[in-house]
Amino acid sequence: MINFSGFYKEIADSNLQHWLETLPSILGNWQREHKHGSLPKWEKVLNKLHYPAPDSIDFSTSVTIGSGEQLSAGETEKLSNLLGIFKPWRKGPFSIHGIQIDTEWRSDWKWDRVKPHLSPLKNRTVLDVGCGSGYHMWRMFGEGAKCVVGIDPSPLFLCQFEAVKRLAGQQHPVHLLPLGIEELPPLDAFDTVFSMGVLYHRRSPIDHIMQLRDQLRMGGELVLETLVIDGDENAILVPSDRYGKMNNVWFLPSVEALMLWLRKCDFTDVRCVDVDITSLAEQRSTQWMQNESLVDYLDPNDVSLTVEGYPAPKRAIIIATKNQPNLDLI
Repeated sequence: MINFSGFYKEIADSNLQHWLETLPSILGNWQREHKHGSLPKWEKVLNKLHYPAPDSIDFSTSVTIGSGEQLSAGETEKLSNLLGIFKPWRKGPFSIHGIQIDTEWRSDWKWDRVKPHLSPLKNRTVLDVGCGSGYHMWRMFGEGAKCVVGIDPSPLFLCQFEAVKRLAGQQHPVHLLPLGIEELPPLDAFDTVFSMGVLYHRRSPIDHIMQLRDQLRMGGELVLETLVIDGDENAILVPSDRYGKMNNVWFLPSVEALMLWLRKCDFTDVRCVDVDITSLAEQRSTQWMQNESLVDYLDPNDVSLTVEGYPAPKRAIIIATKNQPNLDLI
């Protein structure tokens, strides 16, 4: 069974210590009641990941664990087969003892777009909301973050993260908790909060922005990445049914509308630092994710449109600072 006691110990003497009033009970309930049918199988695989400490680790320019020279060909094949049980791998890529996990998303490309605009992460406490398998968390740690906490309710992503963490071979202050943001109390503690690829899945985007705000210390930095459309501050797309075959897409604002929402939620220094149309090279099917991917979500006769006729995915990165609330609006 996946154990969270190490995280409890780490935050016991930190500005997150008041989270211990509720977190062990919430995660205890998750461990007792979670019914995902594959979780026991995945946990058995995790228990088989006993490998020597890697001879090299790189989290600053990639997520690379081991040079690939420590394991025999047979051991490498066995490890690759074990990691294959956690398919589909969506966020990455990872290099583990010479095994190249070519994930659906080139998440390193997104990180390359985000990183130049961040306040330095060195010695910061960071929250990554909707972190997936944790690729970006390792890159945040590689930038010197003191502690990185990711939340994502998917048990598969949790097991993928745990596999990478165990193979990294030592205790790193990087942790994934199988929670949604609605399960977090207002912590007002993180120096930087990331929400990348989450907002459009929320039925109430303003509530999500306020939940993100509640996790930041005063003066902390929000990094928000989401799907957007062209238009002025009043432009918002609400798909009538599916968007890119996804049935859980609710709101796609324009950049101007999104920035207005953030200012309305008492963020200052709100700025758009990047807008990028998702390419077929950045999101695609691979050996490690053999399901449908972006090419299947676009109109085969016009890749500027989704199969439903909406504008193809375009993503913006907005950075903002938590400010004192305007008491006149409360």
